[in-house]
Amino acid sequence: MNVEGPARSASQRLARRCHSIEDVRKLAAARLPLSIFDYIEGGGEDEASVRRNRCSFDDWSFVPRWGAVENLDLASTLLGKPVAMPLMLSPTGGTRLFHPEGELGAARAALAANVPYGLAHLSTTPMELVSAQTPGLRRWFNIEPMADKGMLQAMLDRTANAGYEALLVNVDCRAIGHRERDYRNGFTAPPSLKPRTVVEGALHPVWAWRFLRNDAIAFPNLDGTIAEGPLASTPDMWRTLLSGSYEPTDWDTLCDLRSRWSGPIVLKGCVSADDAAIAADIGIDAIQVSNHGGRQLDHMASPLDVLPEIVERVNGRVEVIVDGGIRRGSDAIKALALGATACAIGRPYLYGLAAAGQEGVAHVLRIFAEEMTRTMMLLGVSSIKELQDSGPSLVRNRHSAFARSTNASPGPRTATPKRKS
Repeated sequence: MNVEGPARSASQRLARRCHSIEDVRKLAAARLPLSIFDYIEGGGEDEASVRRNRCSFDDWSFVPRWGAVENLDLASTLLGKPVAMPLMLSPTGGTRLFHPEGELGAARAALAANVPYGLAHLSTTPMELVSAQTPGLRRWFNIEPMADKGMLQAMLDRTANAGYEALLVNVDCRAIGHRERDYRNGFTAPPSLKPRTVVEGALHPVWAWRFLRNDAIAFPNLDGTIAEGPLASTPDMWRTLLSGSYEPTDWDTLCDLRSRWSGPIVLKGCVSADDAAIAADIGIDAIQVSNHGGRQLDHMASPLDVLPEIVERVNGRVEVIVDGGIRRGSDAIKALALGATACAIGRPYLYGLAAAGQEGVAHVLRIFAEEMTRTMMLLGVSSIKELQDSGPSLVRNRHSAFARSTNASPGPRTATPKRKS
């Protein structure tokens, strides 16, 4: 059987149909039942954080420089190891709801693109299976701070034995956000059998057929702490998931975690420069500046808005990853110019997964690579290091005092180089 032929054909169809992440998003929306798509798309309460995450990129403009661009290269490093581009796939829960390939499809695409992959505590594929299927992939595992020392050590031992190099530790999930789309849709994972579910399945027969003929949705990384039956987006669900650890956690909890885990730790969900500085003080290796995609506290600061302050405050002591609202390669370039070490994406690769499984995720990563390359060429920089070294001079915020003053009256002209006689 020619496996490359169908894969190439799928890739070609995607390339013809989807020229941007927004195109992939529309294809995903067409292929998923509304309640499932809304689970990807939705945020907390009024979804102001979701909107602000996206709009914050529009506040920044490029200031390209003239000069030669030679041997343009996206290669960089992240947590001390090389990556093909400064991008990673952020952990997302319930992934097999969107396509039966689930976490394995996303992880394989990340391996092919040579970027790290974050596996969620709430993944629908065992961490060990992801490891076995993706040798050579840089795998990071996402956990919550746990007050129960026994539960914590058991999870750390399992994570290390499965070959995960780093921990992504959520600090923005003391409670689950009020995701009203999920309430209105009666969302559960796996979907509960009820009239609405039957209708949605009939309207999306390909999704329904795939869902019914594959293994039931489960959360195998929770070590039996989950109650029987489907989960809904409610506070009770969150307490169930964190049973045994749903106690107050603080910086002492993170210090204890640091003493127990020898690999890198990334603090995920930090938007406070003060917290970032404390994290650097206690030996955390990186900060993922994030508001959980706007799915937790509504009206939370957007990551891009606070990124410059955090970068200045940590002053190179930790690496800084940023996520939230990134839909274009040019968005990633803006974040890198403002001091980020790398960017993380969540919804974009889920759109790709829902649209076409592993090949859809691979297509999303190709779009980002192509857009980042084109933006750097037009901006006048040859490498990620050059971009990060000269970044602040390459972007300008439309709300800045300098921008307002230059809009009011033109500044002095730069001297024109004399022509050679």
